[in-house]
Amino acid sequence: VQLVESGGGSVQPGGSLVLSCEGSGYNYSDYCMGWFRRGQGKEREGVAQIDSDGTAHYADSVKGRFAISQGNAKDTVYLQMNNLKPEDTAMYYCAATRLLCLRGGVGASTDYDYWGQGTQVTVSS
Repeated sequence: VQLVESGGGSVQPGGSLVLSCEGSGYNYSDYCMGWFRRGQGKEREGVAQIDSDGTAHYADSVKGRFAISQGNAKDTVYLQMNNLKPEDTAMYYCAATRLLCLRGGVGASTDYDYWGQGTQVTVSS
């Protein structure tokens, strides 16, 4: 199983980025995808998750600014990040979960089965 993130970078406050995550090596129909992040000195935080029917869930800190979506083949998930703030600076990880396909919600990191290596997002003026 492999999850590969891309799209990270440096942006000024108020800017936008789109992260992508491409999965391989597992049955996409059995899993749902989510995004987590870990800022320096902080714990890993759930950001967004998308159910198998396309229902999206978000952490309160990103509601109205971030949007999760998936490709038609469900092997790719995206995170559109708008109006970025310095506190959004973190390593962003995509992850795959079977549990949350049924239960829904962003969940905890322990609810996820597979993880990518991460992509860095830095928001600074």
